Amino acid sequence: MYQPQKTPHKSLIFNCFLVLFLLSGCTSIKKTIHANIRADKLQNSFHGLVIIDANTQKEIYNQNGNKYFTPASNTKIVTFYTSLKLLPKNILTLNYKVANDTIFIEGTGDPSWLHPYFKDSTAINWLKNQETIALYTQNHDERRYGPGWAWEDYDTYFSPEKSTLPLYGNVVTMSNVEGLKVSPEIFQNQTKEKDTTIQRVEFHNQFYIAPTEQDTLEVPYVTSDSLTKQLLEIATGKEVLLTNHYPDGEKQTLYGMETDSIYKRMLLKSDNFLAEQLLLTASGMVSDTLSTANAIDFMLDNHLNDLEHQPRWVDGSGLSRYNLFTPKSFVQILQKLYKEVPEERLFAIFPMWGPDSTVEQWEDPSTKPFLFAKSGSVGNNYNLSGFVKTKSGKLLIFSFMNNHFKVSSLEIRQTMYATLKNLYENY
Repeated sequence: MYQPQKTPHKSLIFNCFLVLFLLSGCTSIKKTIHANIRADKLQNSFHGLVIIDANTQKEIYNQNGNKYFTPASNTKIVTFYTSLKLLPKNILTLNYKVANDTIFIEGTGDPSWLHPYFKDSTAINWLKNQETIALYTQNHDERRYGPGWAWEDYDTYFSPEKSTLPLYGNVVTMSNVEGLKVSPEIFQNQTKEKDTTIQRVEFHNQFYIAPTEQDTLEVPYVTSDSLTKQLLEIATGKEVLLTNHYPDGEKQTLYGMETDSIYKRMLLKSDNFLAEQLLLTASGMVSDTLSTANAIDFMLDNHLNDLEHQPRWVDGSGLSRYNLFTPKSFVQILQKLYKEVPEERLFAIFPMWGPDSTVEQWEDPSTKPFLFAKSGSVGNNYNLSGFVKTKSGKLLIFSFMNNHFKVSSLEIRQTMYATLKNLYENY
């Protein structure tokens, strides 16, 4: 007996068309991304891009995602994740122990003490109420600079020395607009007006500022135990003794400012000093010895041991060219951040990235803020990793890494923004 064929249900037809439409849309997006990455101006350099859906973890695009790149300041994303895993809500600002009417203190690496931006005085005010203070400075296994840092950056604002008890951000702040002003004032007599491109003698605390300089400068100073003692005595009004031993027994801890404020500043300004000191402070949670290497080893053995491509990771800031990460690794770390940190908190800390740089206020009047990402640049390299909030309401995670180019960084940034804006509008 003849059985007439049933007409497919309208909803089934609609769903089929929807699937075909979405597939064609995805194909179109991939073609656009591919065309951008394969543009003539990028043919002699190295580029990688991985994009996934944050909620489904579906991979949307992968070009050289398994290749290692020099990450520059994208390394700060890993430092941020490390700090979130290891540090409490308020930063450990000082360890201490009382013995025989003397309070023995040791630094934790907290970068906020009298910092030019934070100006935190928690520990200073606490020390003002103590009687006999003994400072122990040997609780670390660090050199003043990280491995692979450029030696000629010694007098640049972005390369302060690392230390267990940093003060004033380990920089001298000076201006020459209405007379010479120097902070800390102890360096006033060691600062001279001079027309020179060098802002400090390499191994001495002798500073220079041009007579016509209109900007406020931050110049790293050479740290030492004796200088830390002297600066502490001036700030607290108390005598501070240097000691080469710390009494046995359980240490007590004084806590300082909220860490989220430090994380936000570190990511927004790509502050190398804050990144290095945060990683040093985090190391104190896994070892009695402050050590960047200890913090890194702990993270790679524990919270990052499931990365598909294990990185070469040597510092907190990304100043070192020894660092090597893949785009896939950054996407995996960002996925961890998204899963483990409430979205409201995460996007309050993570910086926005505008048409060509990190911004505090969104600069594209044609769109709402949709890019929350950390950039990383060092000569001939520019990378960006973070989140795209699409117009359709989806959240994408991406890592866009560009190494060894000879075109201008502006051209790279413009290519990146066009690619990511296409994702925002069409995915």
